[in-house]
Amino acid sequence: MSQNNISFILHKPQLSENIGACARAIKNFDFNKLVLVNPKPIFPNDKILATSVGAKDIIKKAKVFDNLEQSLGNIDLLIATSARFRNKNIKHINLENLKKIDFKNKKIAFLFGSEASGLTNNEISYANYTLQIPTNSDFRSLNLSHSLIIIAQTVSSIMKTKIKPFNKSNKVQTASKKEIQSMINLCIENLEQINFFKPKEKRPIMLENFRNIFYKMDLSAKETRILSSVFASLGKKR
Repeated sequence: MSQNNISFILHKPQLSENIGACARAIKNFDFNKLVLVNPKPIFPNDKILATSVGAKDIIKKAKVFDNLEQSLGNIDLLIATSARFRNKNIKHINLENLKKIDFKNKKIAFLFGSEASGLTNNEISYANYTLQIPTNSDFRSLNLSHSLIIIAQTVSSIMKTKIKPFNKSNKVQTASKKEIQSMINLCIENLEQINFFKPKEKRPIMLENFRNIFYKMDLSAKETRILSSVFASLGKKR
């Protein structure tokens, strides 16, 4: 079974040592896709390469993006890691729940926040699920590379057991993150034209909630195209 469908996204990582250690953890469990979003250190650098030890190939193949939306590409499911429970209408899962994810047929990405502040609610709003690693309730903080290696080992183990996912027609193609985001952007453009987002100070939270609605719906590619056509038609009617 190929493990090329799995990506690990580091959002605004701050320490070179952690980036190198994450690359090493990814290779430990036979994964190969590392993605960085707006890293603080120069990438790559000597310290990153040194701490990656035998995983320099992971560093060399890694992709770097300026923002989270650009990094999602054709990802089908985004799972955001968080040390705290979010008071948001989003599906919260644990390590055991990962057995229900279709790692064989879908492109999955795990999103990790910066060492200092983790992920904001805005960044979480791009995810289909949030994942919390069970830790001491009085001390939940985990090192970035430690979090990644726990998830990498768990996913690797699940994939090797060849658990059959829930039945779904092979003719139904899940919409990629890129397709869904294009649809959302089209809808937002039309809403901007009718001055929907007001007052202006509430626009960021409205956009968060907007993304949450669509990303948790598990839309098919066909459904996404239909909604895009609807939003485009509504714009023309004005």
